[in-house]
Amino acid sequence: MPFATKKLNIEKAKNSLKQPVVLVACGSFSPVTYLHLRMFELAKDRIEDSKRFELIGGYFSPVSDSYMKNGLALHTHRIKMCELAVEDSDWIMVDEWEGTHAEYVRTVKVLDYFQDCVNQWVERESIGRNVRVILLAGGDLVESFGIPGLWADADLEKIMGNYGCLIVERTGVDLKGFLLEHDIAYKNRQHIHNDISSTKIRLFIKRGLSIKYLLPEEVIRYIYDHNLYTE
Repeated sequence: MPFATKKLNIEKAKNSLKQPVVLVACGSFSPVTYLHLRMFELAKDRIEDSKRFELIGGYFSPVSDSYMKNGLALHTHRIKMCELAVEDSDWIMVDEWEGTHAEYVRTVKVLDYFQDCVNQWVERESIGRNVRVILLAGGDLVESFGIPGLWADADLEKIMGNYGCLIVERTGVDLKGFLLEHDIAYKNRQHIHNDISSTKIRLFIKRGLSIKYLLPEEVIRYIYDHNLYTE
């Protein structure tokens, strides 16, 4: 599948006096929720208030099926649910490159891929300036950076040094210890007072409880039409 560029804002990329950036969110998104979508919108608000960056687009990058996480729906279903969730967005897209691999793809490699694709777009459209890729991460992901042996030091240095990490902190996740020890190129914490996770939504579905207003209606219909998360 070709790299999606139709929602990238070419005018902002060419004309803004600030550094153009693209946000990338990696995760399982099983299923994608309003909380995931709110992460993008909160990040957008913070970037637009900044004096450094100009947001020109964003991407969901669902992990591959080899991630082997409990409750992980097939990649094809997760991609479709993400696509349905962003149909009405004028700047968020979905990319399936990461998920098509038979093996788990390290986050730094995903960011490398996005940087290469965005640079190719820059050349095709004669943007005339670099576009920076930034990882959009929830606090729980960033907190895992500090777990010994889970992330390679070289990967963390490249993610935080070359790309940058914009952190949207969820209620109940404490990042102070991590942030005191690591120099993150770009961070901005915003509390989201909503703890409805994908895990809880899968449990609601399994128990026959309502998930209305927790997910976009199109995603809810897709889940029920394909009988997902019932076992």
